[in-house]
Amino acid sequence: MGNLLYIIAVILLIGWVFGFFVYSVGSLIHILLVIAIIAIIFNVIKKA
Repeated sequence: MGNLLYIIAVILLIGWVFGFFVYSVGSLIHILLVIAIIAIIFNVIKKA
């Protein structure tokens, strides 16, 4: 489960970077970034 969250977070971060530089979607891109950061923090807390 931890690896799955990490993979989802990385995919969301890549999507955020891609969307930030290629498309001008607006707030949707920043929501993806927030979700990715939450997933990474959740993963770090579970491992500690």
